[in-house]
Amino acid sequence: MNRTIAALIALLFAIAAEAEELRMAVTTSFNNSGLSDVLLPHIKSDLDLDVRLIVVGTGQALKLGAAGDVDAVLVHSRKAEEAFIADGNAPHRREVMFNDFVIIGPSEDPAGVSTVGSASEAFKAIAEHEASFVSRGDDSGTHKKEGTLWRGLNIIPSGRWYRPVGAGMGGALNTASAMNAYIFADRASWLKFGNKKHLKLLFSGDPVLFNQYAFLPVSVDKHGHVNAAAAARLETWLAGDRAKALIDSYRLNGERLFTHNARSPAN
Repeated sequence: MNRTIAALIALLFAIAAEAEELRMAVTTSFNNSGLSDVLLPHIKSDLDLDVRLIVVGTGQALKLGAAGDVDAVLVHSRKAEEAFIADGNAPHRREVMFNDFVIIGPSEDPAGVSTVGSASEAFKAIAEHEASFVSRGDDSGTHKKEGTLWRGLNIIPSGRWYRPVGAGMGGALNTASAMNAYIFADRASWLKFGNKKHLKLLFSGDPVLFNQYAFLPVSVDKHGHVNAAAAARLETWLAGDRAKALIDSYRLNGERLFTHNARSPAN
């Protein structure tokens, strides 16, 4: 009997010692960049919280949130995030960090992208030359931004030169590398990408390419089972000094991948 009681006590202590778990849907660019590998161990040690990542594009991440399949999302498409809130799926969005989008392409640059003055001109040049272009085609934040640029030009890209692949950023970059094609990417994923071959960064710096990431806790009013308390703790941590130091100091080959810019929650 004493052994049984001792075993039960040991089991209860073991269960109590297990860290709390939170499920968060995140973009492939956040995960591919390697930043998650930096942040998660510190979140575990500071909050005793195991964050389990579901790595998908922004569109799919928001669908998981809307279904109550995750406790929070970290994405980068403000218009979609605001629609998510308007539909009652989150009480607010909290801006956390940013980087920028870039246009990658063949080193010989047949469309002359490196010589233009704006992102719109770059896209127009690619379309006019019908230069091979790989699109993620996956309803991700990157794909949504790419679509905004095409629509701004009243261009519906199609034909053999335009290749939507329905893949994450890493997979799409691999396809572009194999085809020696142009591609629209986030800077962090490009810097982390190891299969560049003849590709190079050809265009960046247009303010329209600003890329904001935001944290959205899933609504506990809509999905009573979500871990809203843990999501609130994580949000506070992501907005704090510890996260700022880790995010701002994360570099590859001397280049910063993200800049922390946490603001007060906004609807």
